[in-house]
This record gives sequence, structure tokens and C-alpha cells, in this order.
Amino acid sequence: MSETRADYDPPQGEIPVLHADHEILVVDKPAGLLSVPGKGPELADCLIARLSVAFPEVLLVHRLDRDTSGVMVFALTPHAQRHLGLQFEKRQVKKTYVARVTGEMTEPRGEIDLPIAVDWPNRPRQKIDHAEGRPAFTAWKLQRKGAGESRVRLFPKTGRSHQLRVHMLALGHPILGDPLYAGEAAGEHPRMMLHAEELRLRHPDGGRGMQFRAKPPF
Repeated sequence: MSETRADYDPPQGEIPVLHADHEILVVDKPAGLLSVPGKGPELADCLIARLSVAFPEVLLVHRLDRDTSGVMVFALTPHAQRHLGLQFEKRQVKKTYVARVTGEMTEPRGEIDLPIAVDWPNRPRQKIDHAEGRPAFTAWKLQRKGAGESRVRLFPKTGRSHQLRVHMLALGHPILGDPLYAGEAAGEHPRMMLHAEELRLRHPDGGRGMQFRAKPPF
């Protein structure tokens, strides 16, 4: 199943704004909504298009997958876009995700250091590829487990496409509801159980450390 399938039916309603000032805009993205437009008019409805109605100067800094919810930061000036972009590039932004995954994990915490590459015959899927993949690193911590699943916090140090989804699959614990990687477990849930809970970054105007959080809806 492609992430930009023909039956794209994004959720409606207002986008929760977590913070807005003269340089940045932080929102809680709903699951099921593209961050940016896809190819074709049927995929034009997206988060940045909706935000541009109230914030016509809005500029993209990073993305979340369509089926992931949670904290996203946007720039409101070119200076802020450059400043934030460099923070992401230099891995200075601290990101925390919450996920529900298949199976009951046995270890309390761990680290995943596995390179990721595009699975070209099966795009948009990604895969672990030790020969051609780009470095990808994720730390994780178990919150609780039971009833055949686990709840974990994920701390990606890199920002590869589908990184958390591919890394949890590689551990043998794909994210519940994931339309690309969870197999039979995908259809048992109304959404992919992955949420960007927290972002920590430096404000482009002065460098003050800031923390933004959005409570997981699951």
C-alpha cells in the first residue's frame, strides 16, 4: 500500500497550534494528512497548504510521514528556515516519539544502528542495506508491555525516511497499524501508532532552547 494511495482521505478540522511567534510556527499534525502536496491534484490537500491560509509566509523545515501524528515546526521567515534547517542537518534537534509495536519486548532499552536505503522495486518502502544504505541510528526505551504489544519511546539521532518504522521492523516489532511494514497488524488499527511527542530546538532569534510537546492520542 502506497503512502499516497488514490483513496487519500485526510482528516478535516482545525490544526492545533502549539506555538507561533515572529519566526516559527509549531503545530500538532494529525495522522492521515500529508505534510506537503503529493503528485496530482487529489493529493494537494496537506498540512502546509492548510497552514498557509492563516500563515501565508509559512516555510517547510522537516516532514512527518502521512500516517504519523505529532509535533512539527515550520519557519515563518527565510532566516528561521535556514537556522532550523541547520539544526536538523547537524542533528541538534532532539526528537522523541511514542509508538505501540507488535509483540512484548524483553529488554528495557536499546539502540539500533542499521543503515537504510530505498527499496526501489517496492517504493516508497525503505529497507536495511549494509552495502548502499545511509547511516541511521535510533535509541529506544520500553514504557510498558502486555496483551501481545509494547509501548516504547523512540529517540532518532538521524532522520532517514521511514527510519523508525524500518528500525522497529528490523527488531521484529513493527509499529501497529503501519500500512507498509506491519503486515496483518496494519488492518487491526484505525491509524499507524506512531506519534512525534516532543521537539527540542533553539529559537532562530537568539538561540534560546525551547521544548514543544503534544500528547499522544493513543
